[in-house]
Amino acid sequence: MTKYSTGPFLSQINFPEDLREKFTIDDLPGVSEDLRQYIVDVISEIGNSHFGASLGVVEMTVALHYIFDTPNDQLVWDVGHQAYGHKILTGRKDIFPTNRLKGGMSGFPKRSESEFDTFGVGHSSTSISAALGMAVASNYKGLKSRQHIAVIGDGAMTAGLAFEGMNHAGFEKDANLLVVLNDNCMSIDPNVGALREYLTDITTSHTYNKVKDDVWKLLGKVSKFGPDAQSVASKISTALKGSLLKQSNMFESLNFRYFGPIDGHDVIGMAKVMQDLKDIPGPKILHCITRKGAGYKYSEEGNPTQWHAPGVFNKDTGEIVKVVPKSPQPPKYQEVFGHTIVELAEKNKNIMGVTPAMPSGCSLNLMMEAMPDRSFDVGIAEQHAVTFSAGLATQGMIPFCNIYSTFMQRAFDQVLHDVAIQNLNVVFCLDRGGLVGADGATHHGAYDLSYMRCIPNMVVSAPMDEAELRNLMFTAQLKGMGPFSIRYPRGKGVMTEWKTTMKEIKVGTGRKINSGNDIAVLTIGHPGNFAQEAIKDLKDSGASVAHYDMRFVKPIDETMLHEVFTKFNKVITVEDGCLMGGFGSAVIEFMADQKYTAEVVRLGIPDAYIQHGTQQELWEECGFDKNAIVKAIKEMLNIASVESSHAVNL
Repeated sequence: MTKYSTGPFLSQINFPEDLREKFTIDDLPGVSEDLRQYIVDVISEIGNSHFGASLGVVEMTVALHYIFDTPNDQLVWDVGHQAYGHKILTGRKDIFPTNRLKGGMSGFPKRSESEFDTFGVGHSSTSISAALGMAVASNYKGLKSRQHIAVIGDGAMTAGLAFEGMNHAGFEKDANLLVVLNDNCMSIDPNVGALREYLTDITTSHTYNKVKDDVWKLLGKVSKFGPDAQSVASKISTALKGSLLKQSNMFESLNFRYFGPIDGHDVIGMAKVMQDLKDIPGPKILHCITRKGAGYKYSEEGNPTQWHAPGVFNKDTGEIVKVVPKSPQPPKYQEVFGHTIVELAEKNKNIMGVTPAMPSGCSLNLMMEAMPDRSFDVGIAEQHAVTFSAGLATQGMIPFCNIYSTFMQRAFDQVLHDVAIQNLNVVFCLDRGGLVGADGATHHGAYDLSYMRCIPNMVVSAPMDEAELRNLMFTAQLKGMGPFSIRYPRGKGVMTEWKTTMKEIKVGTGRKINSGNDIAVLTIGHPGNFAQEAIKDLKDSGASVAHYDMRFVKPIDETMLHEVFTKFNKVITVEDGCLMGGFGSAVIEFMADQKYTAEVVRLGIPDAYIQHGTQQELWEECGFDKNAIVKAIKEMLNIASVESSHAVNL
């Protein structure tokens, strides 16, 4: 049992059937209060979790599980930041304190974790398409009474996939689909774009909402419409929306029945509306107005972006606990990016910044504050971000398109066809490259080295430290460069004095950091620092280790590789990326093509989905941290008898 108090209502709930069987609709506010307090109590102590989004949907979560027969009715959560209450109500109350810890509960819905998690999520805007697929399958199997509910945030509605799903759903008129729109004007940062303004118009049009309510009350008293009353009501409602909002209802134009907006914190009101909607066939959308962080004073009054994932905090005072280091600490790579792009843009008027809804996460917010006319948050729309950047580049601009590595996967086609085929100078800054930690399998940036290096015209690079990041950014904006990707990890670098003078790096050249005679260690990106630590640990072992920081996976430094394979017959490659098709593969391909022979051991992310934990725990698990490098060197040199990992003998 959990050590945290669950309150008089939540203590009686282990699964949604307890909620439905033990309580009346009038008890739902009490259930909601217990659930909210439990989330506050746990997250304030364990930190390492999202916060505001789940607080904002507490009442919605309670109403959904009270009205719908989950898990028979299929409930799909978009992303997962908002699903903590769902997890607590569905058999995971006692393990909630293990949230996002290694071996503990996932921070996102996960099919292998619970039958109530009907669809695994992590990237946004998938819920409508997934729930529609479930609805069509249910119809085919004769399960026409089964309900299918997609809960999607207004930020996630900006992605093209959400519109694609809605467009198809409107055609499937027999699909028993309810889309619940959680409208809080936020994703992580405040939402942007025309959709936000459209939803705000609906939300704030007091005239429309008052007239709509009056019309529905009137129709309830008038009987002369007879069996056509619903049809007449629909036409009147549509006309009202069109005339009062001076535009047609976007959702109804896609053949969705639109209901709302309603108060997303009135749990009884939502439950009653949801009960009515169960009897209405076809695709429907329920527009709920919520507040991110609702019900907790300090998150409601504070910066909502800060309270998205605040870490450990004092629940009584709202003070976020910050550990003050005893000595100066290196900055985060994202901070180096943010300051450096401003510095570069001050000197090069053609530089622009683009991000899909992560300005604070990637630190492009610094440029947005300094140069708002040259920096763009395009919403959760990675495909658009890339092609928009391509359009900028055709006009002589140099866009730095900053997208997390895991989200760049969604725009692979645009990178290939809209940027690389046309050889446009778009600089892709791939934040969160490699293992990211507690967000787990859906968020690891494991694949970019592999999927970028297969694209013609693309430069693929990774800095070992902050100075190298600045130098690569400087190089990427020089005249004549084409597509250029720079990937760097989540978290801190290694330099406290990082504001170095920037200089050009010749594309396709590495650097030798240590000379040696017995074995060569080739690294790409931040893990080069692990190799340096390993070499220090081996200083008394008698091993003579050469270390090459390759800097580029493509074009790879062939001159340096000739040196390596001419001199060494024992080589280790290290990367914070997938071994399949990654940096180590590029080295072996060169070796085979040039007919060299050597014993090569590749260290990196294996061909498996890595679950959540701290970065250090996951580097160790995957076998490319400092200790793993020491172990590999000792084994190859027969210094100690240890097990081999990822050996390739050619």
